[in-house]
Amino acid sequence: MKATATAHPIQGLVKYHGMRDPELRLPYHDSISVCTAPSRTITTVEFGAADEDVYVIDGERAAGRGAERIDAVVDHVRALADLDAPVRLESENSFQSNVGFGSSSSGFAAAAMALTEAAGLDLTRPEISTVARRGSSSAARAVTGAFSHLYAGLNDHDCRSERIETSLEEDLRIVAALVPSYKETEQAHEEAADSHMFQARMAHVHGQIAEMRDALRSAAFDRVFELAEHDSLSLAATTMTGPAGWVYWQPRTIAVFNAVRALRKEGVPVYFSTDTGASVYVNTTAEYVDRVESAVADCGLETDVWEVGGPAEIRPESDALF
Repeated sequence: MKATATAHPIQGLVKYHGMRDPELRLPYHDSISVCTAPSRTITTVEFGAADEDVYVIDGERAAGRGAERIDAVVDHVRALADLDAPVRLESENSFQSNVGFGSSSSGFAAAAMALTEAAGLDLTRPEISTVARRGSSSAARAVTGAFSHLYAGLNDHDCRSERIETSLEEDLRIVAALVPSYKETEQAHEEAADSHMFQARMAHVHGQIAEMRDALRSAAFDRVFELAEHDSLSLAATTMTGPAGWVYWQPRTIAVFNAVRALRKEGVPVYFSTDTGASVYVNTTAEYVDRVESAVADCGLETDVWEVGGPAEIRPESDALF
């Protein structure tokens, strides 16, 4: 009753914000994202390997709200499999967490994949996405991988993720611009509906989802990532006008935005995108990625180049963390 799984984190393209049900983590509206590779989380779980539940993330014992979120996923798997054994879970990220690069998405996707496998459950990835969603709504999309769509709903039948097929998977390159500024997503989700901009976002996001799906199906690169760029600005407007007045962006975040816009004036297909954090995803094509990375690095930032990552996967026993 032991299994190891990996998953890639997501970049939100049309991002969800706020939760209709914070326990089941049911979002107010649909969302679409793309997984980024080779950044990944690897997680090993085993039932009955300890006297109590033990969760270790990047070498540190999980506690507080982090442990509670893992509990939600673990307890759901135990209920589905009719198990009562304690769980040992260890997880490692290949990239920095809590800086806006989606570590919770890959973390809970890998955990859900490993837990359901170790529990002997025979589930499809869309079904596993409903398990991962209990830890993080974004994790549902990391389970199905690549470009994926999480549907809003009031139950597990409706609120699950599916993959969107598009030929953009081969050509997309993502320059990850690390702006090392800790961010807190949980509170921002909790107070989302209190922003006076929230209803404005709800009014247009359904059309944004339809446009994004259509653009992905037709592999319209500029249209896809222009939509993602504008959605980033919409999300920021909502978070900044909530009760806590969250402002995630830092001066170097804005410097990247300006560098991207300067490149675009020169005819380079390039667009910025941010989630709830200061770090920036810079989306371009394989042909232009070297030029784009150079311009982003000139902003004084550490960069990496990522491609599209696939779905969460079970790994061989030799990859186990314990």
